[in-house]
Amino acid sequence: MISDLVTARDHDRTEAQAEIDRLRNIVKALQRIQFGRRSERLDNDQLQLGLEDLDADVARAETGLPERPDKKVAPARPAERLSLPDHLEREDRHLDIDSQVCPGCGGPIHEIGESVSEMLDYVPARLRVLRIRRPKYGCRACGKIHQAPAPERPIAKGLASAGLLAHVLVSKYCDHLPLYRQSQIFARHGVELNRSTLANWVGGAAWWLEPLRARLAEQVLASSKLFADDTPIPVLDPGRGRTRTGRLWVYARDDRPWGGSDPPAAIYFYSQDRRAERPAVHLARFRGILQVDGYAGFEQLTARGDIVLAACWAHARRKFYDVHQAIASPIAEEVLRRIGELYAIEQDARGQPAGDRQRIRLARSRTLVDAMKPWLESQLIRVPTRSALAEAIRYTLARWPALCRFLDDGRIELDNNTVERAIRPVALGRKNHLFAGSDGGADRWAIVASLLTTAKLNEVEPFSYLRDVLERMSNGHPMSRLDDLLPWNWKDPNARF
Repeated sequence: MISDLVTARDHDRTEAQAEIDRLRNIVKALQRIQFGRRSERLDNDQLQLGLEDLDADVARAETGLPERPDKKVAPARPAERLSLPDHLEREDRHLDIDSQVCPGCGGPIHEIGESVSEMLDYVPARLRVLRIRRPKYGCRACGKIHQAPAPERPIAKGLASAGLLAHVLVSKYCDHLPLYRQSQIFARHGVELNRSTLANWVGGAAWWLEPLRARLAEQVLASSKLFADDTPIPVLDPGRGRTRTGRLWVYARDDRPWGGSDPPAAIYFYSQDRRAERPAVHLARFRGILQVDGYAGFEQLTARGDIVLAACWAHARRKFYDVHQAIASPIAEEVLRRIGELYAIEQDARGQPAGDRQRIRLARSRTLVDAMKPWLESQLIRVPTRSALAEAIRYTLARWPALCRFLDDGRIELDNNTVERAIRPVALGRKNHLFAGSDGGADRWAIVASLLTTAKLNEVEPFSYLRDVLERMSNGHPMSRLDDLLPWNWKDPNARF
């Protein structure tokens, strides 16, 4: 019987270990797809969903796997600093033995120390009612009544506090949770807040935030170098019973790669179309270097003479990548290799001052770039005129001066990925919201996204920031001191030092 039990246990362990190995191989395969040479072919959101379930399967299999009797016990490590953040609230639970008498000999015992372990706990969000009490005082001499003035509310005659408004905004525009889903969550807490009520609150909160977004835009557009891009946003068109395509324009500033003093920021503007005059209006006061993709509307700005365009090597590379994946072109593969060498040099230059970056590029990158252009021109003659490879080469050569501009200015990046990262939250929101309900809704999206993205770029917690800003502005924060509320100037009044 003992032999049968041992055999069954070993069989179960073998089966469980085989299942764990199979799941881990699937995870590794997905990771190779994501981070290997074919990384651009798999949507990152889909990958993360797959990894979540597979990791959960591995954990479930490991939980039921019995300990191996021959498993070696790792030597004890020296005590390490707690990995849980110090600012989190801690609740002590005291577990003690039942008796103060030694069960072995019956003698008294005394405390010689304690063992402390920690677990991360979650306390569900709770709603509360803030009751504002204002005593009234009467004067027997003159009959006048005295009372403290009622506090201003962020929403006139509304029930929402600044904290609740900040929660709704962050949930919608940062966590991509549509209002109708938030309404369902509130209902589970026993509070009926319909979607239209939440929508009114969003509109009221955006009204307070609009001047701050305007001030943020002034600061960003006064920079000497920006990244620019746009992304489509579906907008409901009730007259036709369907959606039409609007645009969100993004202008980002990030001087951290070369040690610039200006804080990172991103500003969004909404427009109903993609006509070239849209960025011309946004950038009417901008003077400097604009790093962009291949959109022709940006190229028209150079006619003013005070804007210089820098192009994006990532966009050029992507076209050759698509060709290589489609037909395994050796020419496209060679272009990818050469561009990869430029990025390897950029890794060494990242974080250094602009002057040092320029010297590194002149010493190491210029030779590669100078050799690439004549090589591309020679290959263009060899390939069919109407092929995708010829189109990729022509795209690159047409923007060659702008692609080479990074060689002469250490402030310029090799690509436009800074603004691409600023667009990614909009794309996630687009998947969840499906569309904006109106032009006004799309504009509110741009207002809140400007402040939330800039807050995150400056490592400011979005909820605390919006709650404090809404409280201050509804309580009469002077417009002459709006700069105090910009994310890089803002100080959390509740922060623990």
